[in-house]
Amino acid sequence: MPQQLHPTQEIDHGAPAIEVRDLHKSFGDNHVLTGIDFHVDKGQVVCVIGPSGSGKSTLLRCVNRLEEPTSGQVLIEGIDITDPETELDAVRSRIGMVFQQFNLFSHMTVLRNLTIAQQRAKKRSRREAEEIARANLDRVGLSDKVDAYPAHLSGGQQQRVAIARALSMDPDMMLFDEPTSALDPELVGDVLDVMKTLAAEGMTMMVVTHEMGFAREVGDELVFMADGVICEEGDPREVLAHPRETRTQEFLSKVL
Repeated sequence: MPQQLHPTQEIDHGAPAIEVRDLHKSFGDNHVLTGIDFHVDKGQVVCVIGPSGSGKSTLLRCVNRLEEPTSGQVLIEGIDITDPETELDAVRSRIGMVFQQFNLFSHMTVLRNLTIAQQRAKKRSRREAEEIARANLDRVGLSDKVDAYPAHLSGGQQQRVAIARALSMDPDMMLFDEPTSALDPELVGDVLDVMKTLAAEGMTMMVVTHEMGFAREVGDELVFMADGVICEEGDPREVLAHPRETRTQEFLSKVL
């Protein structure tokens, strides 16, 4: 059976999907995150932008404890995943993650890439897993690639397979770590279109991105980070058009 939550750590349906409280992360003497506080409500799309080295990806990885926070709390639907008593795998099963690199199994077909975790973690039968995989490949426009191997796909197609793989685990929310940064420019649009569709369907999403157009069009909240802190946050259209903070103004003057 899939791993169950500890009975004292039930989902709080009234809580934010993601809540970060006074989060710090250091690698030796390098303080990458310094007192981060923010939250993502259910159904909300929060885009995180900032210069290289600002701590964006580290923050995202702390949200599902791929990186261990030095101090502070991360709550997923009211459950503190920094609590050592928390059944971490049970909470993680509700968080889909899409990386810069696609992390597909090169020796497996697209279909098998989407079914293996379903069968092992969700204990689904092969038939059920394949039905769910095919449905999600159809959602990302790749229903004709079930028998292809990753090496035979473009980067954009591989990233859409990675999104379909995450969706096949029935997540409550999706985390995207610069999902288009490794793609050739002409392949970015297809991936962003899939993400726009997910947002329109009401998927809760936290997106670390350099795609300002996506943030402006799809984001409900924009978070600008620099030097391990949140410098500014607000409505994406307002922040991008009229940034208040000097650090935000400097960054946006270079990328817009």
